[in-house]
Amino acid sequence: MTNSFRRAGLLLAAAGAALSLSLGGCSSDSTSSSVERLPVLGFKSAEPTSPSDTLPDPIPAFRLTNQDRQVITNQTFAGKVYVTDFFFATCPSICPKMQSELLRVYKAFEANPDVLFLSHTIDPAHDSIPVLRDYAERLGINDASRWHFATAGRDSVFALAKAYMTGAEVDATVPGGFAHSGTFALVDSQRRVRGVYDGMVPEQVNQLIKDIPVLLKEEAEAQPVAAK
Repeated sequence: MTNSFRRAGLLLAAAGAALSLSLGGCSSDSTSSSVERLPVLGFKSAEPTSPSDTLPDPIPAFRLTNQDRQVITNQTFAGKVYVTDFFFATCPSICPKMQSELLRVYKAFEANPDVLFLSHTIDPAHDSIPVLRDYAERLGINDASRWHFATAGRDSVFALAKAYMTGAEVDATVPGGFAHSGTFALVDSQRRVRGVYDGMVPEQVNQLIKDIPVLLKEEAEAQPVAAK
């Protein structure tokens, strides 16, 4: 019960931020009411450089290591959209359900190389590279270039969780010793969060599956027309 309340609090914090920022994102990022676009979500911590500089900050630079011992950075996802979450291999509560739902999203876009996935462990002390590789393989993921299970220092991962509008923290009172919200974040090629979804709610995961093609269409339309 304590874990459920903790997760609910983390979800409410993320949802509140998403709601307030999505309203601003919709108005500042929309170019036409007839064009379907997802809001730009996130936090604005940097000082604006101009009156029009109102969009949230992009995801900060990161350096992680995946289950194949490959270093991955923001550049790994250049020109792609990706879905991210936070988990740990020994999680006895929400992680199995979360990863089952994220696997459903992965399978929906498995044939599309422009959609990638990134799962961060919040327990790097336990979740070594072999543990992450085994975890991925048990999910049926054999191509690390499409779905990265990544590790880094715990403080770095917790800071990234905030940037992705989710929450993770050490909590000795809950099963497994960590509390986290179960949020999935959809990120565009400009490192901007474009949607947050509760990975424990199938209806929200269905919405994520519907939103990815909307974002892909926007990304395609933003590409310069090839010279003939």
